[in-house]
Amino acid sequence: MISLPPLQASLNSTHPKKYSERWSAYLQNCEESLSFTDPLAVSGRLTRVAGLVLEAVGPRLPVGSTCTISLGNERTVAAEVVGFSDHRLFLMPHEDVFGLTPGAVVTPDQTSFSVPSLNGKHSKRSKRSDRSRQFPVGERLLGRVLDAQGNPIDGLGPLIEPEWGSLYSTPINPLDRAPIKQVLDVGIRAINGMLTVGKGQRMGLFAGSGVGKSVLLGMMARYTEAEVIVVGLIGERGREVKEFIEEILGEDGRARSVVVAAPADSPPLMRLQGAAYATSIAEHFRDEGKNVLLIMDSLTRYAMAQREIALAIGEPPATKGYPPSVFAKLPQLVERTGNGKEGGGSITAFYTVLTEGDDQQDPIADSARAILDGHVVLSRGLAEQGHYPAIDVEASISRAMNQLVSESEFAKIREFKQLYSRYSRARDLISVGAYSPGSDPQLDRAIALFPQVEGYLQQNIRESTNYTESRRRLVEVLS
Repeated sequence: MISLPPLQASLNSTHPKKYSERWSAYLQNCEESLSFTDPLAVSGRLTRVAGLVLEAVGPRLPVGSTCTISLGNERTVAAEVVGFSDHRLFLMPHEDVFGLTPGAVVTPDQTSFSVPSLNGKHSKRSKRSDRSRQFPVGERLLGRVLDAQGNPIDGLGPLIEPEWGSLYSTPINPLDRAPIKQVLDVGIRAINGMLTVGKGQRMGLFAGSGVGKSVLLGMMARYTEAEVIVVGLIGERGREVKEFIEEILGEDGRARSVVVAAPADSPPLMRLQGAAYATSIAEHFRDEGKNVLLIMDSLTRYAMAQREIALAIGEPPATKGYPPSVFAKLPQLVERTGNGKEGGGSITAFYTVLTEGDDQQDPIADSARAILDGHVVLSRGLAEQGHYPAIDVEASISRAMNQLVSESEFAKIREFKQLYSRYSRARDLISVGAYSPGSDPQLDRAIALFPQVEGYLQQNIRESTNYTESRRRLVEVLS
């Protein structure tokens, strides 16, 4: 029971300072008492289920907050507010809602947002509850496989005293970012030599299905000179998750990696959250001064998840069925990676982009090409010839390479590309015997060197070639 100060005595007092102090103590006593109380539970009910979106009335919640929906038989499912219209809330569930009934009770999660106190600070209750909207990050995650909500799914038990971080972060001022000046050795000869990548660069891996994309990612995860590797498997087949971890990533790669898996059967909200969570883990390590390799497979599935949500809540489609919010979400995700402040860590990111039907003009591929620092294109034609990794060096580019290599090295790369391109254009004539040797000296040189050129671009999955060796062999091919 809170005792009230004697108001009449205070008013008649000739000591206004004591009166002010007594009222301050009274208000502080009230605030401390309220901080240990729980507010009245406010609930609502479901009024409509339309495809992926649930509509509820009753609670007034901000976008991004969470709530719990009762399914009966003491079963509940979590949902997130993704939009509203008048007094109706649009909810997206975190999991399957089989068994949902009309009028189901919707209870706001009181721990999903902070309640300010009288003096503008957060109360003790809200401080204790802030962790519910944070996710595990840090060293304790190395070697583990997590779902989009930070729960371990590898059967190795719970996480032991992990650090906690927010799912989203404040963007870095672009003028505070360190420039890309250091070469990152990825262990793949064709990339090291022809498409040199720098620490903090963001590259796209453009490929159709079945051209060796996952194998190439696994090679980079094992051989890249990075202190920490974060892998986000977003929207891929569930079978590929275990296959990538056990067969492609391997024990050596997994020991310094964190894998976040949100497979294709996950709700679209979880696929979006999985990509954001993987990026958040990478940001945490970068802020600790580490060089991080972020591999996200795939950026297209992330865009498709956002498309599902946007269309479900009524956003009109724009380009080939993709609503405008999709093209706004992509740069928001990608811009979180890259170099940190001068002298800090870096996130070098590789995003896979699926080109349906090998169409390089797909709207997602076209948008990704514009916001990334380069792209590596995998060719189906090369893959069908047994050329692995099937990197099309003619269609690929690294936009930061000019800042990473000298003029003489760049001249060698340009000469290599010219020889490869010259032979590729005349391949049909050469194969049918329609070309007469001696009529084109440059083509003659390309024909003579092509076995060495092709051998340089091919690499076995168990083979690693560092940056220095890649440069040396490139000079040998052209000599």
